[in-house]
Amino acid sequence: MPRADETSISVRPFRQADFDEWCSLWRGYVDFYHSNVPANVTQTTFARILDPAEKMWGFLAVDETGRLLGFVTFVFHRTTFAINDRCYLEDLFTMAEARGKGVGRMLIEAVFNAAWEKGADQVYWHTAQNNYAGRTLYDKLAEMTNVKYRKKLVP
Repeated sequence: MPRADETSISVRPFRQADFDEWCSLWRGYVDFYHSNVPANVTQTTFARILDPAEKMWGFLAVDETGRLLGFVTFVFHRTTFAINDRCYLEDLFTMAEARGKGVGRMLIEAVFNAAWEKGADQVYWHTAQNNYAGRTLYDKLAEMTNVKYRKKLVP
């Protein structure tokens, strides 16, 4: 597969008709993180991405045939450290054959642009420590900071 910048790959918002194909990518993403997401959460997540009243957004990378190559989701939220909202890039996933071809970069840069347009003061994200391929790209686009802790409150 050629690099994204050498083809007619584009980035666009989610559409209702994308649900089934996105679900296939979503399962790959959830599996990558050795997780399990119930079907009702998946459906609710997709509905939130499409709902303009929500602060959850998403973009899809598509090839010239309209096939989905990857997705990114992000949320805007208040912070005690700034007046402007922050943008949390929550999920990023590309098909295995699209990795290393510029698709992930295109999706991240689309989030940067959306955050700029919404007046966010920064975009940030987390990844697994052993996500070496992803981190190779992330190190080129942003500064690595912080350590994440979590306490699960719901089984």
